[in-house]
Amino acid sequence: MNVEHVQTKQEIEQLLGVAGIRPRKRFGQHFLIDGNLMRKLVNCAEIGPHDLVLEVGGGTGGLTDLLVSRAGHIVCVEVDRDLHGILLDRFAEAGNITIVLRDALESKHRVCRELAEAIRDFDGGQGGEVKLVANLPYQVATPLVMDLLVDHPAVCRLVFTVQAEVGERLVAHVGDKSYGPLSIVSQLRCGVEIVARIPPQAFWPRPAVDSVMMRMEVRETSPIAPGDVPTFARFVRAVFDHRRKTLRSALRYVVDVPTQERICRSRDASRRPESVALNEWVAMYELTR
Repeated sequence: MNVEHVQTKQEIEQLLGVAGIRPRKRFGQHFLIDGNLMRKLVNCAEIGPHDLVLEVGGGTGGLTDLLVSRAGHIVCVEVDRDLHGILLDRFAEAGNITIVLRDALESKHRVCRELAEAIRDFDGGQGGEVKLVANLPYQVATPLVMDLLVDHPAVCRLVFTVQAEVGERLVAHVGDKSYGPLSIVSQLRCGVEIVARIPPQAFWPRPAVDSVMMRMEVRETSPIAPGDVPTFARFVRAVFDHRRKTLRSALRYVVDVPTQERICRSRDASRRPESVALNEWVAMYELTR
């Protein structure tokens, strides 16, 4: 069996050394150096030859190497100018990649223009799909995933590494300490699973926390239409802003009095937001319309 080569720690150190740089903490740089996990990340994405793949945090191109040989086109976003230069050199001959120098987030909660435009302009010809495949920088993971799910319905699969705490929030259910808006919106839009637990030694430099590999498969049907997901997400977030209050009290800050009464009549409104399951959030949202 032909096993694709994956960048080693020594190769990454050499690339950085030639560029005269070290991993930068302010960008959350932790390079995945476990070849088996890297291949698993790519295999879980099931990339086809007509797919558009979004990679956030290209680093030294270890994951990008595997994506270029599979995808129809890749949009790779890297915020570090020196790493961007390494990527440009490494993939100068590749005709199916766009390498962008910028923060993946345009603002605190929105993906950058280049990613948004690539998703918008993708025509899905020949069965191609839009997928996120990335070793995500920890500080952008939550807002990036949330925005892709809420505002970019064309994205159909997300496979990425992230700190374990965020992964637990994505899969959390009622009664779990981590349950909240991220859990609710993610599970509304997707089937969500942790496909691997990743120890710190799988990265260089080692992070201070454990990580997980996530696979999120967007559902073909949903109780909330894609165009209504942004409004649904805002409703859930607004109620959770008052998570220590009862539903009745929290809703007072979010909807008008008649709507509050309509929602509260049909359920136990003395509970707190974290005790409300996904299907009930959908039902409450429908009563606001």
